[in-house]
Amino acid sequence: MVSPVRLGVNIDHVATVRNARGGVHPDPVRAAREALAAGADGITAHLREDRRHITDTDIEALSELCAVAGRPLNLEMAVTDEMLTIALRHRPHAACLVPERREEVTTEGGLAVAGCEARIAPVARALADAGVRVSLFIEPALEQVEAAHAVGAQVVEFHTGRYCHVSGDERAVEFVRLQAAASRAADLGLEVHAGHGLDYQTAGDMMAIPEVRELNIGHFLIGEAVFVGLTAAIHRMRAAMDAAS
Repeated sequence: MVSPVRLGVNIDHVATVRNARGGVHPDPVRAAREALAAGADGITAHLREDRRHITDTDIEALSELCAVAGRPLNLEMAVTDEMLTIALRHRPHAACLVPERREEVTTEGGLAVAGCEARIAPVARALADAGVRVSLFIEPALEQVEAAHAVGAQVVEFHTGRYCHVSGDERAVEFVRLQAAASRAADLGLEVHAGHGLDYQTAGDMMAIPEVRELNIGHFLIGEAVFVGLTAAIHRMRAAMDAAS
């Protein structure tokens, strides 16, 4: 029997709200603890270069929380020497290499791996040598999948933002693109994850792609939590995924 698709909960935007005013509330570590208690399979956090939401102190506390809980911490990080040093110090279960531009509000598109293999491969190798699972956040494009495999990634996480933000025929085309990329990734031995912009409906849609083994969802769940609470939002997301499987 195939195991259920895992749900990783990204708690970045709890920290966004905290940092908007300063102080310690709301606490992203508390959110992570509640998410795990509600059935999240892991926690995702993006330590940005400008520390706009998650901070170094948060990563320390999240590393300890996940270790005690026996659940994975997925550290999203830019391909920089600073972030590599931090990842090697904490050794999270996984490090997801993502693009980062300081002027963007949120991550806009996948990491350009094709053509940048010489820059990305040493970072991927250093992480893997330290026992950190290497994931690359990429567009669902065959050339990016091939390049991810070439640099030594173990996982690809497909950027689903375009799928979530178009409709009709455009969405159908994007779904076919996701299917083809997922199939090729699996052929190459890469585990397939997906994330960005997913809600109850679109997360359910991803269940129709058999290669997808994990969804990482943050902004939508944190937004829903304002109205129904984080536990209820996670329960409903899990139910939507299970119903569509």
